[in-house]
Amino acid sequence: MCLAVPMQVRTVDGFNCVCEARGIEREVSLFMLQNENVEIGDHVLVHVGYAIQKVSEEQAADTWQLFDEVLAAEI
Repeated sequence: MCLAVPMQVRTVDGFNCVCEARGIEREVSLFMLQNENVEIGDHVLVHVGYAIQKVSEEQAADTWQLFDEVLAAEI
């Protein structure tokens, strides 16, 4: 099973960017989205250091809500 985490783009430098989620920043490759226009403030799904898909802010928030529910249900 693979897991991608929604993150917000903070900086963009060519095919590299810095993304943030919940206070954690990571360097992320945009190589897999080279045909997309990724800008500061956009949300992307990040898997093992690669942005694999652009998502809306609402989709990112919904995903984090689901993650929170799963963690809350963990016994």
